Amino acid sequence: MSPPLVRPALKSELNELVALEERCFSQDRISRRSLQRFVEHPQDKLLVAEQNGQLLGYILVLFRRNTRLARVYSIAVAPDARGLGLGQALMQAAEVGARERGAVFMRLEVRADNVAAQNLYQRLGYRQFGVYHDYYEDHQTALRYQKRVHHYHPLSGTKTVPYYRQTTEFTCGPASLMMAVSALDPDYRPEIDEELQLWREATTIFMTSGHGGCGPHGLALAARRRGFRVALTLNQTGPLFVSSVRTADKKQILERVHQQFLAQMSELDIEPEYGHFTLEQLELGLSQGGLPLVLISTYHLDGRKAPHWVLVCAMDREFVYIHDPDIDEANGESAVDKQYLPIERRRFDRLARYGRHGLRTLVWVYKN
Repeated sequence: MSPPLVRPALKSELNELVALEERCFSQDRISRRSLQRFVEHPQDKLLVAEQNGQLLGYILVLFRRNTRLARVYSIAVAPDARGLGLGQALMQAAEVGARERGAVFMRLEVRADNVAAQNLYQRLGYRQFGVYHDYYEDHQTALRYQKRVHHYHPLSGTKTVPYYRQTTEFTCGPASLMMAVSALDPDYRPEIDEELQLWREATTIFMTSGHGGCGPHGLALAARRRGFRVALTLNQTGPLFVSSVRTADKKQILERVHQQFLAQMSELDIEPEYGHFTLEQLELGLSQGGLPLVLISTYHLDGRKAPHWVLVCAMDREFVYIHDPDIDEANGESAVDKQYLPIERRRFDRLARYGRHGLRTLVWVYKN
């Protein structure tokens, strides 16, 4: 038996596609009219699996306009051809096609009672991240799965950046700094005691709720004290995060902490540069061996307006690649999902600001 051939569907195969749909599904079927539109529509991708001259399966992938998301809308394999690896071949071909279209993530829904399909998706690296109740025609629940299909492949000689996960809700800054140090010093071994010590040195004392977070001045000082060359860029001259507190006493404390940071930076010859950094400046600094800690707003990532530090590891023509130290296990995330995470350049430019006044800041760390 010859290996399966996965290729784009042809207009002449419409009757076979309709027949396959009717054999595979008793409900939630795609209509003939819709199948014809998908065959002819250049925006989406309809692939078929052919073996020994027979059309035995298909996969339909939809691409959402103006996003980097691809979605497996439907996949079908003829009942008498199951177990031959056609489903896996279709999924892998669809992922290749999604990457060629510029997609970063592939998503799909699967019936909660379809264990075989779930096992296939999990073997291929998909992770469940949500649930749709009463999703199908028979009111069955759908499980939502996602996989990152675009990955960064470092060029020869590019610095590899180890990953470190923050161990508390408030130490994204220290975790990002520890990743930068790990990349610049191969003998460095990150550990939780160092993470907490860095937080104690760099915290701004107050945040809206919970423990205080780290500001750029404190992180720059912490890196400099450990023997690294640093540069600090920010677009605000006064104390930061003042809008996150309400009382005059707390605002006064933030002012005092800010003045202390400035005095300590002056002693260590750290001169802040004031202004808006650009993506071109990020590229230049990376090419010169630096690693930038960038403050972003999580609003466009998870709907929460929280300041969050990430480490930029690399850039290419389309994406900024970050190590995000925050892993949301409740939504099925793992460390793999947060390493070299690709964010479209234009979108990253929007993410890299925080608060009502649009605080935009980064801390460069270089080997001395």
